[in-house]
Amino acid sequence: MKIETLTIDFSDEQKRYLEGFASGLQIARAGRSLGGTPANVSAEPTGPDAAHIKAQDRVIAGGKKLADQEKFKREEHPFDAYPRLKQQALGNTPPSPANNFRWRYYGLFHVAPAQDSYMCRLRIPNGIIKHWQLAGMADLAERLCGPYCHVTTRANLQLREIPPKHAVELIEGIQDIGLCSRGSGADNIRNVTGTPTAGIDPQELLDTRPYAREWHYHILNDRSLYGLPRKFNVAFDGAGKIAVLEETNDIAFAAVEVRDGTGVEPGVWFRLGIGGITGHKDFAKETGIVVRPADATRIADAIVRVFIDHGDRTNRLKARLKYVIDGMGMEKFLTLVEERLGETFTRVAPEALAPRAAFDRMAHIGVHRQKQSGLNWIGVALPVGKITCEQMRGLARIAQDFGDGDIRLTVWQNLLISGVHDDKVAVAVTAIESIGLSVKASQIRAGLIACTGNAGCKFAASDTKRHAAEIADWCEPRVEIDTPLNIHLTGCHHSCAQHFISDIGLIAAKVPVGEGDDTVEGYHLFAGGGFGPHADLGQEVFRELKAGDAPRTVERLLKAYLTHRSAPDETFLAFARRHDGATLRRLAEAEASS
Repeated sequence: MKIETLTIDFSDEQKRYLEGFASGLQIARAGRSLGGTPANVSAEPTGPDAAHIKAQDRVIAGGKKLADQEKFKREEHPFDAYPRLKQQALGNTPPSPANNFRWRYYGLFHVAPAQDSYMCRLRIPNGIIKHWQLAGMADLAERLCGPYCHVTTRANLQLREIPPKHAVELIEGIQDIGLCSRGSGADNIRNVTGTPTAGIDPQELLDTRPYAREWHYHILNDRSLYGLPRKFNVAFDGAGKIAVLEETNDIAFAAVEVRDGTGVEPGVWFRLGIGGITGHKDFAKETGIVVRPADATRIADAIVRVFIDHGDRTNRLKARLKYVIDGMGMEKFLTLVEERLGETFTRVAPEALAPRAAFDRMAHIGVHRQKQSGLNWIGVALPVGKITCEQMRGLARIAQDFGDGDIRLTVWQNLLISGVHDDKVAVAVTAIESIGLSVKASQIRAGLIACTGNAGCKFAASDTKRHAAEIADWCEPRVEIDTPLNIHLTGCHHSCAQHFISDIGLIAAKVPVGEGDDTVEGYHLFAGGGFGPHADLGQEVFRELKAGDAPRTVERLLKAYLTHRSAPDETFLAFARRHDGATLRRLAEAEASS
């Protein structure tokens, strides 16, 4: 008897549905039932994922429901699913929702419907790469992705327009050149930022590179630090000229000088701040704690492990470290960390710390003296963080031929070429200009920041990079700003461009038009945000501003500043904070009729 087989060709959508259905069956058959009681009474969880499983078990035992992402992790750890990622690449198959989450552990984000492709984000500790690595990234991008990279607000690189068939080749190619993307997305500790001028800054208190590097490799080599309740950010500030925005991170290590005669050994320590998340309107809270730099990794590890145990695994909107601290209070949280460490923290009074040297808000653009005699760094302005493959190769050659070979990315979406000898500065600048970039920028363009926007991110409500460029193109020839200024555009509530801490911050919104349900791209506009010693959130000035009206509105607000500032050297920040939002709006609107 001959048995015939039936072959059915499923569509990609059907395949994703069936994959999700099969995943559900796997969950149902898992040794630990999501209903609360283990299907089979088993031993205490062991291994690197044990703390996470126990935290999930406590949620279930309490009668609560795990967030979907927690179920995905519980069903199958993303690092165990690499063979399926490779299989999907062979078939050029887009991921199911569960696998879209899992593949973020490898740095891959499928960004449909904005783009039917992946975005890949790297891990670059302290934001510093070698010239040959930048050239290698250009080769990979040109062959496998959209032919460009973006410099991000975490001093990082991301690639876009990656078809599923190229995903594995790309992340393995990244590893071939000594970089990685592991853990750069999902519920993991993200790229470690540090002072971009570390080791070369004439005013720094310490070089952040070894501490960022130690923490970076500590994360990479400990699987138990993956699968947190939510993403986690850590930054190191060495007190240099360029801000790292460490106070916007979950853990902020800021170099400080402890004075003699204060009861604590004098010298350079890290001041510890925790719980920053400015998209949720909070900066890292001061703890009064100072940390020996050599202990930074050990203390960060303890903080993360308390977060693993106590973070919310039911509500993604309340799953960041800030909410753990808000829920139990700072002192109880710090006590838990001390218990984890087996020792108490070192605490100092504010007056025990010498003042931090001031930022130079233009030090990331142009030519600046290094601490090493006869050497300079050159800050290169990038158009809202975008850089083409040819420009990447050009910058790599310039860094190799005229600098020390390093390219230093900044949180301001640009980069520095360091180690340029005095007699090579002019030729290096000429070479930078020959590839279509510049070392000069107006105050408006130097401080212009934009997230990816809806051209490449499904969460964004507006095309932020395009609108940022339109604001600069419109305002530059019409308003001459002579004091530091930051204008940040962010596409959604995640606030990747940190609109709340900018002099002028815009968050995307769908703006109603007409009588029906029609909307157009637009923004809510805030003013008076700041960072560092001026850290505070901006206040709303305009609501439901159409994107097409944003350039003129920013122009009028800047003209109102120039007209009404109290002195020629009053900054926009000081001006904005002297007025409430309604007054700023009236002053700007008055400029329209003047």
